[in-house]
Amino acid sequence: AKQLNFSSWLPPSHPIVADMMLPWMANVKKATDGRVDFKLLAKGIGHPKSYYDGVKNGIANAGYTCNNYTPGRFVASEGVEIPFLGDTSEAMSVAYWKTYQKYFIKANEYRGVKLLGVMVHGPGQIHNSKKAIKSVADLKGMKFRISGGIAGAVAKSLGMVGLQASATKNYEFLSRGVADGTLLPLESIKSFNLMKLVPYTTIVPGGLYNVSFYLVMNNDTFKSFSPADQKAVMAVSGQAWAKLAGRAWDAADRVGLAAMKANGNSVEKASPELVSEIKDATKAIEADWVKRANAKGVDGVAALKFFRGQVANYD
Repeated sequence: AKQLNFSSWLPPSHPIVADMMLPWMANVKKATDGRVDFKLLAKGIGHPKSYYDGVKNGIANAGYTCNNYTPGRFVASEGVEIPFLGDTSEAMSVAYWKTYQKYFIKANEYRGVKLLGVMVHGPGQIHNSKKAIKSVADLKGMKFRISGGIAGAVAKSLGMVGLQASATKNYEFLSRGVADGTLLPLESIKSFNLMKLVPYTTIVPGGLYNVSFYLVMNNDTFKSFSPADQKAVMAVSGQAWAKLAGRAWDAADRVGLAAMKANGNSVEKASPELVSEIKDATKAIEADWVKRANAKGVDGVAALKFFRGQVANYD
């Protein structure tokens, strides 16, 4: 079996690689009796936003990235990024895969590659260097590093100045004072070594936003496998991978939270008043997404209802 190339833009120690991608590669190898075997490239194939085309054009056999690093390209996926969708990556990631299969697939946004899996990170939260956030007014004019897409719309609706950049830029932006804060899940504060740079964290129950990811393979690579191996690869991808990745993310979020507390950081849960202010400020985001999803041939209202039901009933 020849080794296939897998490209990552995050260091091998990051939970996405160590706890989600590498275990998936091992599962693929085992499921195909070693016939499909991946090797992590020592160096990624470029900026995270170039991964879709890089895999499509065969620069790497497989890879992953965030949908929102290329805003406007994956409209359907933005539906799982809106505020207040859930508290665990596992429930949301499995719900996302099912919602994708039932509704989002109609938009055909991953044409040209083989979509192996989707996930969302743990609920996104507010981290900053200045003060504990008590009201939306506290955020006005503060500069926040954001990933783009829905996170950008959320930042704007709350009066933040959004600076779009990939997560790997957080340390540079915060240490140089370019940004006052960042929007990230709890895991990332430890993973990107930001603990001392953002001593104030505000946890929004249900999540301020999410970021969705895709795991894709080059079409020709996938077609080169026997039908039995294609089936074996998909058996450990799709919903199985959403569950594995989501569970790993939730564990990493717990580690991140414990590390912040151990460091003496201020970690506060948003008050009911603040939550209600955020809901008011962001409520147009959902309606706007529904309109854009409908234009792509996806029933946005039905898709969100289905997604929320899957999250609520996830055990």
